[in-house]
Amino acid sequence: MSRRNPAYGAVLTAALLASAACSSPYESDSSSKAAAGDRTVRPVEGCGAKAWTDPKDLSPNRTPARCLPGAPPPQPLSERRELTIATGTLSAEYVAPLQVALDKGEFEKEGLDVTLKVLPTPDALPLLAKGDVDALWAAPEAAVMNGVKGGFDIKWVAGNFSPAAKSRSGLWVRLKDGDRADRVTMAGRKLGTMIGKGSVIAYPMEKALQRHGGGLADIQYQQLGSADVLTALQNGGVDSAWLLDPVWRKVDGERGYAFLGGQPRGEPLGGMLYGRALLQDDVDAGVALLRAYIRTVNTYFASDYKRDARFVTYLAKLLKAEESILRSTPPLVMDWEIRSGTTSRLQAAYEAQGVAEGSPLPESRTVSRSLYEEAVGHTP
Repeated sequence: MSRRNPAYGAVLTAALLASAACSSPYESDSSSKAAAGDRTVRPVEGCGAKAWTDPKDLSPNRTPARCLPGAPPPQPLSERRELTIATGTLSAEYVAPLQVALDKGEFEKEGLDVTLKVLPTPDALPLLAKGDVDALWAAPEAAVMNGVKGGFDIKWVAGNFSPAAKSRSGLWVRLKDGDRADRVTMAGRKLGTMIGKGSVIAYPMEKALQRHGGGLADIQYQQLGSADVLTALQNGGVDSAWLLDPVWRKVDGERGYAFLGGQPRGEPLGGMLYGRALLQDDVDAGVALLRAYIRTVNTYFASDYKRDARFVTYLAKLLKAEESILRSTPPLVMDWEIRSGTTSRLQAAYEAQGVAEGSPLPESRTVSRSLYEEAVGHTP
């Protein structure tokens, strides 16, 4: 699909275009090579007070940060950069902002040549730490936390999404004789998951299991490919599974299945992770990458993006997803911000699973909000 196609295009004002076209701010800015957190942050046109929310606000009804469509405007780097983002899949809906940013040329506007590379998180982590890949679109899973404890310079730098109020993405179970949807004995049952133990789903799953006579240490885990999780649940290969949007629609309303709980609303559990290259060595490129991502969210995913039938058709083709299923699920609440304490809550769940190594890490070792704050012009 052409990246120049104006359909579903950015609503980019002349003022924003003009501000981006004048010159690159990186040409003469002495602070441009400073490490993240030590840089000059300037106001950004199109991004005002609503472009940032207090990280301590954990309300499920929190309105996510937003700029105007087309903002933050591009600030092309003085020299083009080639960046590789590793991701576990290209077809899941939560990857849509990256796919759209690539397809619509939002990365190109920043002077970035971006490649999306499919790699499981365990394989991508050492490559990210060494600089062989530049970013990872995943989550601060147990492997990430343990890697940081082992010396990897990796931080979570931007969120991805939280579920809509009507979403039933989360823990689904096949009912056995004697089970009721409101009371399922989970102890000893087998769970199908893409990650296995140590996934961020441990945190919301622990809450669901506690309501159904089981804990994280009481269930068996079976790691499966993204295309195999649903199949295993349907054919009895596993007793339960964590189903993402829009996959859960395949079992929603079907006899013999029950939804036990999902991701907390208003709290992203994944997104973009950077290694030393974009945290320290080339922060300009790190900010530019997030700026393109954030602009894509503001332009294409700011609210209910599924109200536009043409956009859903476009998105289904881009993700190689079944359009009817994609259309039948509520939109994700795309959210680039990171809530306070999320990595602490995740680490507590990893400890309950028995996959955490050593003492919990403080948030200062796991999270950096400074790059997305710079992208939208917010000074903490």
